[in-house]
Amino acid sequence: MFRHNVKPGVTGLAQVKGYRGEIKNDEDIINRIKYDNFYIENWSLVLDIRIIFQTMINVFKGQKEAY
Repeated sequence: MFRHNVKPGVTGLAQVKGYRGEIKNDEDIINRIKYDNFYIENWSLVLDIRIIFQTMINVFKGQKEAY
């Protein structure tokens, strides 16, 4: 429930790890929640920079889950 108390951003840890787009099975939503909770519990500026860097890599490299 505490996921709803955090403001959404442009990207997130779950998205850069490949859990984005359509939810095809239970594992997809479980992993999204797992990564969101990890981010909330371990937030740091370094973690945000890593997410931004991984987002840039995904933009150029592409990702099969992206639309």
